[in-house]
Amino acid sequence: MGLPKIDLPIMELELPSTGEKVKYRPFTVKEEKILLVASESEDAEQEVLAAKQVVNNCLLDKEVSKLAMFDLEYVLLVLRARSVNNNITFNIRDPETEEQVQLEIDINKVKISKDPDHTNEIKITDDYTLFLRYPSIDEFIRILQMDSKDPLTNYYLLISCLDKLASEDEVYEFAEYKQEDIDAFMDNLSGDVIKDIQQFFETMPKLRHEITYTNSNGTEQTFVIEGMRSFFI
Repeated sequence: MGLPKIDLPIMELELPSTGEKVKYRPFTVKEEKILLVASESEDAEQEVLAAKQVVNNCLLDKEVSKLAMFDLEYVLLVLRARSVNNNITFNIRDPETEEQVQLEIDINKVKISKDPDHTNEIKITDDYTLFLRYPSIDEFIRILQMDSKDPLTNYYLLISCLDKLASEDEVYEFAEYKQEDIDAFMDNLSGDVIKDIQQFFETMPKLRHEITYTNSNGTEQTFVIEGMRSFFI
């Protein structure tokens, strides 16, 4: 007689980027092993790939590859809190004393930080508005694989967020155009528009949490956790 299959509870969460409600199940020992191996690698790309695999296993009705990066990070924390424990204990090196300090984080308190000035709409001319989107997980992985010192990396990051160009009469979807057409469009943008696109990235929502502690010298210190580091610590 085979061992029985354990039914896992089905729960629901809200994606920060859109407010869409999606169903998920807690992760199991199988997913914990995937995350453990990635954590021990201390490699950013491996961590993102592991997070993608775990979230893909646990989300029941959503295409994971299309998620924004901060959606993935948020879902991963929710899964961790519901599947294992919401408290994580870890050590850091204090920048003043160089001593090891043990900290604890309640991941239920880690929230998405949203900049009030963030917008995905950029007015190019009186007639045209550029609409931006958040890069997908697969696009983010592609960026991690590129050389950070290569100027083309920043360019790829910029064009990965292009969604559509709209006027009162027409809408142009960038997904329908060839790379050379997009390159020509980008070449004609003003420096101010490029700065606005960069501002879109700089103000994107992100997981962020601060932990305040006092070191052995009596100095109050603040340790900041952002993004995927909220989990792989």
